Amino acid sequence: MSAWDSDEWEYALWSGFSLEFLARAALANVSPALLAETDRTWTSLYHALGFKPTEERFSPKSVTISEVFRRLTAIFPNFTKEHESFGILHTGRRNAELHTGEPAFDGVKGSVWQPRFHQTCEILLSSMGMTLTDFLGKAEAKVAKQLIAAAADDSANAVKGEVDAHKRVWGAKVEKERSALTAQAAVWATRQVGHRVDCPACGSQALVVGEPVSPPIQRLSDGEITETQEHLPNQFECIACGLKIAGLSRLTVVGLGDRYKKTLVYDAAEYYAPKDDYAGYEDDNNEP
Repeated sequence: MSAWDSDEWEYALWSGFSLEFLARAALANVSPALLAETDRTWTSLYHALGFKPTEERFSPKSVTISEVFRRLTAIFPNFTKEHESFGILHTGRRNAELHTGEPAFDGVKGSVWQPRFHQTCEILLSSMGMTLTDFLGKAEAKVAKQLIAAAADDSANAVKGEVDAHKRVWGAKVEKERSALTAQAAVWATRQVGHRVDCPACGSQALVVGEPVSPPIQRLSDGEITETQEHLPNQFECIACGLKIAGLSRLTVVGLGDRYKKTLVYDAAEYYAPKDDYAGYEDDNNEP
């Protein structure tokens, strides 16, 4: 990758390879068994655990790179849905370049993918106790950090402009229409799955949704199990003014990036009751 200029498609192509190797290394650093393909047989997992399978013509198989990114998102709290989506998109372009002949990186500006690439690499390296300097060298790591910072500023300006635009449109509506939309949004936010917040553009009730970043915690009280779990938001929607925001970094800019807790309440008897292994019993009819 470093042998090419950063504005050439070959640079982007090799970055796709390096990202995959780095992602697999980070997952294997947790446990090599997490890389093993288990959909069809268990022999690849057996091999990953250090044993020698007896299967004829055995060839170990690993999970797809998209599955690698999904597992990383579930394991590392700071490896968010944004990084997962970028990783799948970036390596997907590489696959298209290799297997279909499609010039997948032609016309894709470095500013579109390089900041997110470096940020994703930085998180993966950190999980293994390494830095961008270890991976890229001192000079390139310095540039990478500057790209990350610049992208964060651009994103902030863009999302603020979106909020201001929705705020102006909202202010131009008559009071009766605003009241009706606000009431409708309150009902919608109550019935939908997510965490209720105030919209930064119109002040109506809206929702953020995200991914779990901690194990669920159960507490027993008065015959009920209360389960709480921390989530990190990655999507926002307000149906009153129509504002939508995707991505943790953009949510953070407008004050919606804080973790939130999802709470579920269960009846203790039902929660701990053993599952019925066979629910399809026939009618008991012993009459002669």
